[in-house]
Amino acid sequence: MKNIVKFLKGHNLAVLLIVLLLIGQAYCDLSLPNYTSDILNVGLQQNGIDSAAPDTVRAETLETLSLFMPDADVSEVDAAYSQADAAGIRSLKEDADPERIGELLTLPESVLFQMQNAPEQEASVEQIQAAIASGVMTKEQFLDGIHERMVAYGDLSDSYLKQIAVSFVASEYEAQGLELTKIQNHYLYTVGFKMMVMALLMTITAIATGYIASRTSAQVGMDLREQIYSKVMQFTSAEMERFSTASLITRSTNDIQQIQMVIVMMLRMVAYAPILAVFGIIRVVQTGSGMGWIIILAVVLLSALVGILVGIAMPKFKIMQKLVDRLNLVSRELLTGVMPIRAFSREGYEEQRFQRANTDLYETQLFTNRAMTFMMPLMMFIMNGVSVLIVWVGAHKVDLGTIQVGDLTAFITYSMVIVMGFLMLSMISVILPRAGVAADRIMEVLDTDISLSDPAQPKDRDVQYGGGALSFVDVSFAYPGAADCALEHISFTARPGEVTAIIGSTGCGKSTLLNLIPRFYDVTSGYITLDGTDIRNLSQRALRDAIGYVPQKGMLFSGTIESNIKYGGEQITDADMREAARIAQATDFIAEKPEGFDAAIAQEGSNVSGGQRQRLAIARAIAKHPKIYLFDDSFSALDYKTDLKLRTELLQYTCDSTVIIVAQRISTILHADKILCMEDGRIVGAGTHEELMRSCKTYREIAESQLSEAELDGMGGEDLG
Repeated sequence: MKNIVKFLKGHNLAVLLIVLLLIGQAYCDLSLPNYTSDILNVGLQQNGIDSAAPDTVRAETLETLSLFMPDADVSEVDAAYSQADAAGIRSLKEDADPERIGELLTLPESVLFQMQNAPEQEASVEQIQAAIASGVMTKEQFLDGIHERMVAYGDLSDSYLKQIAVSFVASEYEAQGLELTKIQNHYLYTVGFKMMVMALLMTITAIATGYIASRTSAQVGMDLREQIYSKVMQFTSAEMERFSTASLITRSTNDIQQIQMVIVMMLRMVAYAPILAVFGIIRVVQTGSGMGWIIILAVVLLSALVGILVGIAMPKFKIMQKLVDRLNLVSRELLTGVMPIRAFSREGYEEQRFQRANTDLYETQLFTNRAMTFMMPLMMFIMNGVSVLIVWVGAHKVDLGTIQVGDLTAFITYSMVIVMGFLMLSMISVILPRAGVAADRIMEVLDTDISLSDPAQPKDRDVQYGGGALSFVDVSFAYPGAADCALEHISFTARPGEVTAIIGSTGCGKSTLLNLIPRFYDVTSGYITLDGTDIRNLSQRALRDAIGYVPQKGMLFSGTIESNIKYGGEQITDADMREAARIAQATDFIAEKPEGFDAAIAQEGSNVSGGQRQRLAIARAIAKHPKIYLFDDSFSALDYKTDLKLRTELLQYTCDSTVIIVAQRISTILHADKILCMEDGRIVGAGTHEELMRSCKTYREIAESQLSEAELDGMGGEDLG
């Protein structure tokens, strides 16, 4: 999870805006139950009268109420109302506090209403007034009696007393000739309009939150793909061997998709749950129902359930991503190797291999899904159990008069909103572990230390105007983790204007030697210089800009012939492209295509032959105009005639450049200025063809295996004995 949060660091403003919108949405969402409660309590039960302080009251009624209040309260209430009009009606002043006046009038109105509506009352209001006026009892004694009477009535809550007081206000309005139906309808319309506004605001905030969350998630995914791409582009062969191609593909696609999906849910739902919980608990406390412990119990049970299920499934989620890598690897091998699979009739074996990888993933996913299937029914059981518990406890409180039906309805709604928030959080917890594993896998790539790095102060200027002289000085190299060296004590110099060829048996280290020049690997000991500067003191970009490299396999990219030849840089012109194609002997087959240089090239050049692929790869290197040409057995797919013509043209074109050719065929390197013969990672011979035929047994054996005796005699070779 910490890595997923880390990915959001660059989007703090968006996250802050989402949090603010979610707070607004939660406020609107939790306001609706309160309005529903008001409709039930005030709109329906209290005829739309929401305060014990009447807006208008008859002067004689206010005078009667003063009997049931201390003198200080009487003065405060009297000051809150205007003088009586011609009809004897007093109005609540605009600057008065209705809530405060209602608190002062609740008890007097409740007592007076019960006296007026209880025929068994021992004394009437007139009798009480007369008793106080005659001195039979004082007002304080009377108020003390009211208090004792309230105690005798039982445990009447403030809510219940307020209902009685509101009933008194309703009777007062009726006595004034006001229509209670109009008052009720006005209240209901007002509250209903507020509910519509809240619902609209909630919809707007939800849409805005979803939009920003989706946009942020997509941006995070794009950034991660760019970071992984940039990181992989810096990988050396050692890092590529650590992360398989299939795994890197899975990490940059499936894993990032998992993270994107979770980020949307985190910003939209996970962040919403605690906000709902905080505001919901505040609302629940405000209801004064005394049932908050039920919500706490529900949250604890839900948290325990999620913790248990995630603890069971988490190890499997980690295994699952590795199995996805494995399935991706097998699928990739099947698709790219379909021709040899068919040629060797290994379809059945490969089907079994794929089935094993597929079954392993299936069984792991089945286990996690089965574990998580317990979550939903158990959560619904908890939620429904909470509803039953609230109704059961709340019914007793309604019966005792401590809460109203509307308050109970609001509490149930608040509880369901809070529980549903945690329910959503729990449902998301199904995919959170897998996304956490995916984030860890991505960070594993991004945190990988690159074995090759640029120097702090590269000496690119030293070779900027150099001729391209390349020297190996006592170079040895061992692959990472290998016990033996692949190359040992290699020393030679390749100069501009010369062709240096390297030949030897398979596995002797020819391609390894060539891969050290563009720093695909760094030497283990010794050093390589370009124009007298150690290549490790150059930036990799400057070094590789000076090199035109043609690998063993002529790798082409999807696009066109033109895009592949111009792959070396934007500085390559159309004239450079056509000249490179002519030298590489590619003009003829390009001209045969209706689209010419705009002809499409499929992925990896699968729609052209091996020889055409090699010639286009050679043209790509030539068009770049490098100082150094590296040909790693790049002529093996060409027929002898095309090979000869290409090398003749290439020799004239590269007369001022350093050319290093790795080859298997003697005929390809026959006229090289210098030939290096390698065996078991060492140079066992160096010189021209004639010199090596006389002095190098290994070279002579290679020549005898490829050329006839007549050809060897014509070259003037001697038997080494």
